[in-house]
Amino acid sequence: MNFLRQLKAQQPVIFWVLVALGLFLGFRLVLLVVSLLLGPFGLPSWVPIVVVVGVLVLVARGQQKSR
Repeated sequence: MNFLRQLKAQQPVIFWVLVALGLFLGFRLVLLVVSLLLGPFGLPSWVPIVVVVGVLVLVARGQQKSR
């Protein structure tokens, strides 16, 4: 954790590029897992995206209510 704080302070561009890359790869990984789980049902290809975004919205709303 100290490494990330130090990287953010000394080279913020590299830090934000790594954060963006991590978020992108994490989103793709979650999409892959959801696609594999929903694949046998023969649903359209856009359904995994809707499921992932819906779950993210529910998590965000749950965090907002806890404040």
